[in-house]
Formats: sequence, structure tokens, C-alpha cells
Amino acid sequence: MPGLYYEEFTVGETIEHETRRTISEADNQRFCDMTMNQQPLHLDSEFAAETDFGERLVNGLYTMSLAVGVSIPETTDGTIVANLSYDDVSHPAPVFHGDTIRARSTVTEKRETSDGERGIVTMHVEAFDQDDDLVCEFTRTVLSLKRPE
Repeated sequence: MPGLYYEEFTVGETIEHETRRTISEADNQRFCDMTMNQQPLHLDSEFAAETDFGERLVNGLYTMSLAVGVSIPETTDGTIVANLSYDDVSHPAPVFHGDTIRARSTVTEKRETSDGERGIVTMHVEAFDQDDDLVCEFTRTVLSLKRPE
């Protein structure tokens, strides 16, 4: 499914993303390895067992990246020029190996660029686990193509 052109975004619209992903231990390990994140809370089960969480947590940047990834088909697939910013990121609840993440995006703002040839769209993205606990939220701003004439 192609993403939306600038004109197709509606301020106030909420898009429930169909794609879900269950996070494996291997996903978390690979992400930490690729980003050189050595945080023992993500990698060391003995260390994590001694924390308030009692087990390893999934890297929060992976959770955020996953939320962006599952949002792309219904928002910006093939219609984006660039991601401009990710702001106001929060992780209100932990994510563990085996959790299944889903996301939704709410369009909060849109405006044409100064030359009128493209548009800037801002979305509030929320990620939830299988129990519907909010595990990550942030604002994503993109530079979007306008519909070809």
C-alpha cells in the first residue's frame, strides 16, 4: 500500500497501523550490537535480574524505530522526501523480549513549504504492547511529496 501524499493527510486523523511485531531476544541483541550500545540492562540477564525490572529490557531506540517502521506503509511509503525530526520522545513503560508492539499515528499539523511544491506533516506516534500499555510516544515530522498532477 503506498503512503499518503501531502494533500491526503488530514489534521486530527488517527491511523491505526495494521503491522505488528513481536520482539525477540535476537532483535534486541542485534540492535544493541549494530548501535554499539553496551548497556547491561539490555544485554546482561544477571545484571538485569538485580534491577527493579527483574529482566532485560528492549532497547528504547529499537522500540521507537519499530514504531516508525510499522507506520510507514500507511503514512509515508513512497511519498516521503525526508524525515525532518523526531521530538518529545518518551518511554512510559518498559518493553520486554516477547512483547508484541503495534502503533498508531495522529496527524497534528500540516503546512505547505514556502515554495508550495511539497508539504510538512507532523504526526504524534504512539506504540503499545500486547496489553495496550503505552510503551513509547514521540512526534515525527516529515517532508512529504504533493500528489503528482
